[in-house]
Amino acid sequence: MKRRSKSPVVHLPELDGVLPRYTREESQLIPLLQEIQDTLGYISPEAMQVTARHLNVPESSVYGVVTFYSQFYLTRQGRHKVKVCQGTACHVRGAVEIIRAVSARLGIKPGETTEDFEFSVERVACFGSCALAPVVVIDEKVYGNVTPEMAVRMLDELV
Repeated sequence: MKRRSKSPVVHLPELDGVLPRYTREESQLIPLLQEIQDTLGYISPEAMQVTARHLNVPESSVYGVVTFYSQFYLTRQGRHKVKVCQGTACHVRGAVEIIRAVSARLGIKPGETTEDFEFSVERVACFGSCALAPVVVIDEKVYGNVTPEMAVRMLDELV
């Protein structure tokens, strides 16, 4: 008979102040993961293990939630998150050129993070701000009627 091996207990000191604020109920999973991501910048395998242990749920359940919702990241993200809308109105008004300019300036493709973890770039299907197209969101601040030159200038101001 095979014995199931338990993975070693992991401790993440960064979460010492987070976990006690959440009851040990499965209904706390998403809010807890959101705060963990705010704290760590992403959801690491160790954070999933700690979460599962805290809520007494299988690690596979935590992994399922993290991979289902696009708000969660499995890799470390940049300090600055640059999101470029790819919706129809933004596409028609130049979003492709904006994403090219941003990617060229940072040396990364959409979905990647710079080596220094300063910037991450994402394509977003739609922000629902079509009247402002093309739209770029940097660190949760919305910019409308953006040109490729403006986008590069905004990045340069953050450096």
